[in-house]
Amino acid sequence: MLLTSGAALLGAAALKSCTAPNEKTVAEKPDVPEKCPYRIAINAATISGYNLPIEEQIKLSSKAGYDGIELWTKDIDAYIEKGGKPADLKKLLEDNNLVFENTIGFAQWMVDDDNARKKGMEQMKREMEVTAQLGGKNIAATAMGLDKIDRSKLDIYAGRYAELLQTASSIGVRPLLEVWGAGALNQLSDAMYIATASKQPSAALLLDFYHLYRGGNSYDSLALISGSALPVFHLNDFPANPEREKLEDADRVYPGDGICPFDKVLPILAANGFKGAFSLELFNKSYWQDADPFTVLKTGYEKSRAILDKYFK
Repeated sequence: MLLTSGAALLGAAALKSCTAPNEKTVAEKPDVPEKCPYRIAINAATISGYNLPIEEQIKLSSKAGYDGIELWTKDIDAYIEKGGKPADLKKLLEDNNLVFENTIGFAQWMVDDDNARKKGMEQMKREMEVTAQLGGKNIAATAMGLDKIDRSKLDIYAGRYAELLQTASSIGVRPLLEVWGAGALNQLSDAMYIATASKQPSAALLLDFYHLYRGGNSYDSLALISGSALPVFHLNDFPANPEREKLEDADRVYPGDGICPFDKVLPILAANGFKGAFSLELFNKSYWQDADPFTVLKTGYEKSRAILDKYFK
């Protein structure tokens, strides 16, 4: 199945080994090329165990060298509830030279219950509007609330995704259909069907190395997806033990510290024209217990860059 929602499948591209800097990092890292096909971002979940205010998440992430950041709706909401203004948070992101890559939220827009789905759509609309105010262009669209995917309803799910995309188009934010390895939408083939059957040019996916493995998907399938339909890709690694079916979110480790076949997968993404953000997403409690948040961020950045520079070329 060829995913053409984002753009036509691109041919192989010879991409330089580099990191994707913003203006700040270009000045601080003269060995980094001025132009680069990807950015290294951080998902705030990686330091969520420290319960830092959103302002501190942003400042520390910038200091650690990241080019972009994914923020969670719960942290954005907490900031606004305390009197913070979206315009000020947007300026903080800009002052710290961070691209606001994506909002992580969990509205139940795909569920079967009509009332719950209506509320979920309204929640998504509010969160997309705030995302736009912060300068963001993407928001996670999960299958939260569904116990499992009923394949006889794939066209119905596609219709709901189409409705979400149409609402998003007037806001200027792109909902990214997210695959969760242990969740209802755990198969890449189902997500690809929903995206293509939505018949919307802005359809796109939010994928994750761990979640693809945890759901038993084949990395070879990524060869069918245009890089432009993958604006953000969650970066992480996973251990050989426990076995795949027993892996949990907290088992994710720094890139290069597990068994993820980056040597196989990253060239596929490069050949398909991926030019978005590789965003480090971990929930490893041992990291929070053994190190301060800046050390976790810096270690994550250095290990991410080492893997990307090695294979994404």
